[in-house]
Amino acid sequence: MSELLWVAPTPKPKFILGKTVMTPGIANLINELGLNPDYFIWRHHSGDWSEMCDEDAQSNTEALKGGARIFSAYELNHAVFGFEKLWVITEADRSVTTILLPSEY
Repeated sequence: MSELLWVAPTPKPKFILGKTVMTPGIANLINELGLNPDYFIWRHHSGDWSEMCDEDAQSNTEALKGGARIFSAYELNHAVFGFEKLWVITEADRSVTTILLPSEY
């Protein structure tokens, strides 16, 4: 008898990302920690804003209609770096999405 595996449905993308880029600081952090930036881009793209207050999350939901940037923040907890955050920002015209450290904004 074969075993059945359940696979969670993948949320549909909520908006156009445009070109995806990262800053040097986040590239270094990702390399140091062995993280996959696609994971954070996927969360952002599917509407998981993560560490956003209710007001900012509501702004993102309204921005899905167009005319405003979409912003997500994700907290990383790592023994070497302590608590670190990274941001993902999609520009209002949906031409580019940038993954960066808050200090690089």
